[in-house]
Amino acid sequence: MGTPGNDDSSTQIPESAKSSYLFRYNSPLIQTVLIGFVCFCCPGMFNALSGMGGGGQLNTTASNNALTALYTTFAVFGILGGGIYNILGPHLTLFAGCSTYVLYAGSFLYYNHYQHQFFAITAGAILGIGAGLLWAAQGAIMTSYPPENRKGTYISIFWSIFNMGGVIGGLIPFILNYNRGDSAATVNDGTYIGFMAFMSAGAVLSLTILPASKVVRDDGTRCTNMLYSNVTNECFEILKLFYNWKMLLIVPAAWCSNFFYTYQFNHVNKLQFNLRTRGFNNVFYWGAQMLGSIGIGYVMDFSFKSRRKRGVVGVCVVALLASGIWGGALANQINRDLVAVLDFKEGSRYAGPFVLFFCFGLLDAMFQSMVYWVIGALANDSEILSRYVGFYKGVQSAGAAVAWQIDNQKVSAMTQLIVNWVLTTVSYPLLLVLVVLAVKEENKGEEEQAKRVAPSSAENGFVQ
Repeated sequence: MGTPGNDDSSTQIPESAKSSYLFRYNSPLIQTVLIGFVCFCCPGMFNALSGMGGGGQLNTTASNNALTALYTTFAVFGILGGGIYNILGPHLTLFAGCSTYVLYAGSFLYYNHYQHQFFAITAGAILGIGAGLLWAAQGAIMTSYPPENRKGTYISIFWSIFNMGGVIGGLIPFILNYNRGDSAATVNDGTYIGFMAFMSAGAVLSLTILPASKVVRDDGTRCTNMLYSNVTNECFEILKLFYNWKMLLIVPAAWCSNFFYTYQFNHVNKLQFNLRTRGFNNVFYWGAQMLGSIGIGYVMDFSFKSRRKRGVVGVCVVALLASGIWGGALANQINRDLVAVLDFKEGSRYAGPFVLFFCFGLLDAMFQSMVYWVIGALANDSEILSRYVGFYKGVQSAGAAVAWQIDNQKVSAMTQLIVNWVLTTVSYPLLLVLVVLAVKEENKGEEEQAKRVAPSSAENGFVQ
């Protein structure tokens, strides 16, 4: 509510309160940090597990089948996740989603002893449901909570914290398997138990996330006046996404944005390096994501005054960088030794493939942060954006499910590389069209609907 006797638009936080205001529990920054740590513990550790290739196992079949099941259900619940979030809110949606990660890591601990893949495949399918819920909620938070002109910065903050999970997760197998020698083919039990401990902590931490209606920006505006939806309305709104021209332009970018993981993890990291070096590489792959998200976040928020121009420049920067990195991947694929397995102590022989894998991480973060920024620039309302992000994650997961099964059918690494390069290249001109036609300098219509709170409420970290 605005201060009595004044227009709502004049409500501001006093200068004296701004230092403490930044660290309010209900500020967009703190909520961004919290969702970052939730994803640090759950999908961050999952990324580290997947990044080793084969889920840390010698034979990739169980992992490929589990990931296919995961991304198949993820494709469905990614699309439905936005609607579920709008009905249940962040607490139930995030907690339910995070809990499924623990089961998935536990299934590989079981596989380490019994070599039965049914549990891993079932756990993968269940995780796909949970991941759809988690990422729809995360996307709604990341695109609707930040101020309109700082969405790129907040996305980069989130992405850096989230990928620190991959860095720590990469250190776990590196340290625990360091002295096992080149003959070690699968990670030990302690690796999986470490992942499960972090994932359990993430599930508990998810309960700290506030709904959008209780989050207050620095200028006193609520993030959104969200009224929880119903099943009928959400089903109708989700169906409308399939003929929304904005979403159709995002489809190629969404499809390819996880498609390339199969090639990067199974044909670069797994085949070219020994076990401990794969963990070492993971540290730098996910560390590179932190650098990439910060770099593209700066471009998308600060490079030009015009928001549309920043979007165009951001897409072009990522497109040029991607061309160079995929060109390097082609050179590596042509010249690599099909027999030798590299160790991180081998100096010059190790350096080239290592730099390529580092650049893959850099590109992944820049590409996905850029797409998130574009989605966030289409609207400010949490309900709308939760559906947009859910659609993006659903299509993304469908692409990933196909990619893991392509690898399971023993399609050559060169073919997978070329397909990845073509898919990502096709997405850039379509994203440029979307930015030029749909990104406005300011989403005024929605901002005028945002409710403001009295300064005293915002300063004290609660809303009326």
